[in-house]
Amino acid sequence: MRTVLRWSLRGALALGIALSIFLVPTLWGKPWSIDHFFLRSLLVFVVDHPVLLSHARPLDAYDLDFYSDELEDYSVEADLKLADFVDRTLTGLTEYDRGTLSPDQQQSYDVAEWLLLTYQQGRRFLFHSYPINQFRGAQNSLPDFMVNIHQIDDARDAENYLARLRAFGPALAQLRESVAARASRGVVPPRFVLDAVQEEMTQFVSVEPPYNVLYTKLDDALAATDIDVSTRTRLTGDAEQILVDIVYPGYRDLIRMAADLHETATDEDGVWKLPDGDAYYRWALRFHTTTDLSPDEVHTIGLEEIHRIHAEMRKILEGEGLPSEDPIATLLQLNRDPRFLYPDTDEGRAAILDDFQTIVDETWQRLPELFDRLPVAPVKVERVPVFKEAGAAAAYYNPPAFDGSRPGVFYANLRNVSEIQRFGMRTLAFHEAVPGHHLQIALAMENDSLPFFRRVIPLTAFVEGWALYAERLASEAGLHETPYDRLGALSAEVFRAVRLVVDTGLHAKRWTREQAIEYLVANAGMPEGDATAEIERYIVNPGQACAYKIGQLKILALRDRAQSRLGPAFDLRAFNDLVLSNGSLPLRILDDIVAGWVPSASEGS
Repeated sequence: MRTVLRWSLRGALALGIALSIFLVPTLWGKPWSIDHFFLRSLLVFVVDHPVLLSHARPLDAYDLDFYSDELEDYSVEADLKLADFVDRTLTGLTEYDRGTLSPDQQQSYDVAEWLLLTYQQGRRFLFHSYPINQFRGAQNSLPDFMVNIHQIDDARDAENYLARLRAFGPALAQLRESVAARASRGVVPPRFVLDAVQEEMTQFVSVEPPYNVLYTKLDDALAATDIDVSTRTRLTGDAEQILVDIVYPGYRDLIRMAADLHETATDEDGVWKLPDGDAYYRWALRFHTTTDLSPDEVHTIGLEEIHRIHAEMRKILEGEGLPSEDPIATLLQLNRDPRFLYPDTDEGRAAILDDFQTIVDETWQRLPELFDRLPVAPVKVERVPVFKEAGAAAAYYNPPAFDGSRPGVFYANLRNVSEIQRFGMRTLAFHEAVPGHHLQIALAMENDSLPFFRRVIPLTAFVEGWALYAERLASEAGLHETPYDRLGALSAEVFRAVRLVVDTGLHAKRWTREQAIEYLVANAGMPEGDATAEIERYIVNPGQACAYKIGQLKILALRDRAQSRLGPAFDLRAFNDLVLSNGSLPLRILDDIVAGWVPSASEGS
């Protein structure tokens, strides 16, 4: 017994020493492995971002839910804390000798270095954003998160939901502080933004609490559980009181602040008006496109692409016996053709969602023709929440949860059914679901051979460039049923080319909002309502809209180069899998990966 005890004590001592050797540097010093450094850095980051944790749910499978009763910190202090975190993490990264790392670790080093350096270079523009805006401002993202992401399956989830409702008080106060800090630095949104958010928030608090989406979400979720009636009554009663005492007053304070800012705001829309605005826009372009293209270069690429795509549209119109001299004028007429529209009724809106889901399901069955690997997570189609659809994009995508509790969701905006043409629906589904966002993002999330941070980072040029490439890929694979569907695909592509022109026009060439809307309608054939929402989005999110076309053109150029060098040995499925096998990447690093793959693909043939 004594011998056993001695060996047990020695084993425990050895284990303690081993753990201290491993854990002390991992938690407080320089981790022995750069993989541990990546993991520690990510954990330090996400602990301060409970909303991100609820979106991804990477810890719920381990019953490590310590965050579901909290919201994000919107304070100025939190912004500065994040900037300091970037500085420290970059310093820690450079302590590793890249030359001693494995090829996979070197790739992760390069991705992390690009991301951290770019963020660090943007530190002087930390307060150049508009925290409240009509597109994805915190004022509409908060209720959207509560309605679409916070899950309620039992009483604990419901209590956490109430805790988060109470947290609206400090969150909205922090948001006001953040807006005021920017205003003191001369960063004030244009008047139309303040008008839009005032109208949105006023409508939000004008609804009697039992009819507010924050109440009905809880009520509906509780009805689907086995929680007893008395407990459900108490929980919904608490929710109503929180709306009255905390949520509505917080929004009314924010409404008053927006009204006060309106007095000093201007109708100048581009970020050129902000302190050092030209430099800020160049940084925003670099961050979103992951390139060093100048505004003028991006503008020129857009003009060239518009010219090319208009020519392709003319060929289809000629083939259908339609006027082709001005393809956009003809497209605008087709947009109003009853053949391609749904009824402006509840039944019409339900039919749109059903038809989108059918397109997604049918496309999924064809994916093995283009890919060897497919994600496990499913994807479904839902409507953009009504309370935010006026300022939202025509569609967007939310990723699945890591624990499998929530699928990927393609949200379709049904604010105006006359803006949804049947011949454009297939391409939109290809972009938002498969083979676009859902395929790329879900595969990255499920790729456990990558460090966790690379499974979740959303580099815009790669993510949106892939989705636009996916539109082209689906078209090439014959997934369009009619010439009108192919026209819809070109309409979507020229829209992304026009973005290069109007985004740089607004922020570098001092175009007005009205000038940009007119250009978008005239060159992309987009209905004016959609065009207005799009231009207003670019104004509050500079540079982001340019990433789509820049990313797509890069992936296409890499494919062309690989195909040219490999000839008959080129395998489209292998190329597509390669592009998706490393998570979201800066385009330069993707270029290096494809360049390294070509010789091995040639040898394999």
